[in-house]
Amino acid sequence: MQLTSFTDYGLRALMRLAGEPDRTFTTDEIAIEFGISRHHLIKIVRRLGQAGYVTTRRGAGGGFRLARSAEAITVGEVVRALEARFPLVECFRSDGGACVLTPKCRLKRNLAAAREAFFRELDGATLAECAYPAPPRASAA
Repeated sequence: MQLTSFTDYGLRALMRLAGEPDRTFTTDEIAIEFGISRHHLIKIVRRLGQAGYVTTRRGAGGGFRLARSAEAITVGEVVRALEARFPLVECFRSDGGACVLTPKCRLKRNLAAAREAFFRELDGATLAECAYPAPPRASAA
C-alpha cells in the first residue's frame, strides 16, 4: 500500500509536533524543516484541524499544535482520516467504482483483508512512539 504525499506530510508534521508537544509551530517552520511546500502544508494542517488532531491559531503568535496527547493518537486513525478520499482500489470507493470485475472479482476480499492487517499494525503505534525530536541546536562557540 502506498500512502499519498498528503498523508506522508501530515504524519511528518504530527510526528514533529509530538516531539515537542507543548510547543506551537508555524507552517513555515515545519515546511522548511522537512522541505515541504508551505501551501501544501497549509491544506494538510487545515484537514488535521478538521479531524481534531491539531488546534490552530491565526495571526501573530499563531500556529498549530497537537489537540490531544500524542499517546492518545494512533498512526492508524490518522492514516484513515487523511486517506479517506483515496481508496485502495476503485471498487473500494464509496460509490463502488466502475470496475468491470466487481460482480465476479475474487481479489477484493484479499485486498480488504490486507488493508485491515495494515491498519491493525498502524493502530498499534501512537504518535508518542513515533515522535520526531527537535533537531539539535547549533551551540555558540
